Amino acid sequence: MSALFSPLTIRGVTLPNRIAVSPLCMYSALDGYAQSFHFAHLSTFARGKAGLVFTEATAINPVGRISPECLGIWSDKHALAIKPIVEFIHSMGVKAGIQLAHAGRKGATASPFNGGKPLPSDHPDAWQVVGPSAIAVMDGATQPTELSVQDIEQLVSDFVAAAKRSVDCGFDVIELHGAHGYLMNSFLSPIANQRSDQYGTDLAGRMRFPLEVARAVRAAVGEDMPLFFRISAEDRMPGGWTMDDSVALSKELGDAGIDVVDCSSGGIGGAPSFRANDEGKPLKSSSARTPGFQVPYAERIKKETSLQSMAVGVIIDPEQAESIIADGQADLVALGREIMYNPFWPLHAAQTLNVDTDFDLWPPQYKWAVDRRDQIRRLND
Repeated sequence: MSALFSPLTIRGVTLPNRIAVSPLCMYSALDGYAQSFHFAHLSTFARGKAGLVFTEATAINPVGRISPECLGIWSDKHALAIKPIVEFIHSMGVKAGIQLAHAGRKGATASPFNGGKPLPSDHPDAWQVVGPSAIAVMDGATQPTELSVQDIEQLVSDFVAAAKRSVDCGFDVIELHGAHGYLMNSFLSPIANQRSDQYGTDLAGRMRFPLEVARAVRAAVGEDMPLFFRISAEDRMPGGWTMDDSVALSKELGDAGIDVVDCSSGGIGGAPSFRANDEGKPLKSSSARTPGFQVPYAERIKKETSLQSMAVGVIIDPEQAESIIADGQADLVALGREIMYNPFWPLHAAQTLNVDTDFDLWPPQYKWAVDRRDQIRRLND
């Protein structure tokens, strides 16, 4: 029996396999509303039979977006635009997840395919970014407004409201985005958080806001909804957040009602050259990221806490993904760029691992044709 294709029950939800589609920002929304592109994009992964299909980072309020084109769920109308996507994902027999996010000081930027730079303050689509401290993410970026205690309390309420709308949409899983230099991650990191009040000063203070969000969302969604939390396991910058900090945070997250820690890394600095590889050398390009380079983070969370973990980062081959689960390094694997390149990766992996030699996992609209294709191929070999 394949470990990768074994079901996983988390609270009241059973995932049909251990493959998740990582939240993938498409920068294609209109005023935060999901468009036909989002339906086409996410429905493809559902047809490809990933066990859990996440939406992209979905903003809890307008200034929580990364770019003006980012998806949002700050009103009931925004939720209604997303609901048909959830319904289609369910029709394919797989589960739907939403990642709730606030970009913080990394917001108000152009989309990556339009340069990715911070929007000028006089740009018609720009807004004033916010953060734990008035520290810009990098030279040339907008200096954020430091959030007051009252602002932080309102943000907790915004996360709760977004979570309730997610439940109403029919989502099976909610993930809170605490990674990549966005708002909750910036509270955690001593590089971005230099507050002197109860939301800063020491590790406990810097963890306070993310833990308040986790506790409030758990109370709002009930006991059956699985909650994930995405972390940047390390800042990969001198004087920043460490893996030891992530273990301490994860233990607190478990007490707050989180079930799964989604283990990424980096992002607190704005420039890619600030990130480092495993030898501490600057990470100049994507080619410096070796297959499974972040899996040790997930393994350590799984082994040193009571939580389950999800591994992400250059997971490419079915055998690689199978061994991550079979060897107990993580409970789930999340695919990003690889599954964009091949949206039917899970179905092809099932064939490679001899889980589905007769195409039974394929949608019936495809099965009859691809089965015949295989017969013709074998006859001609």
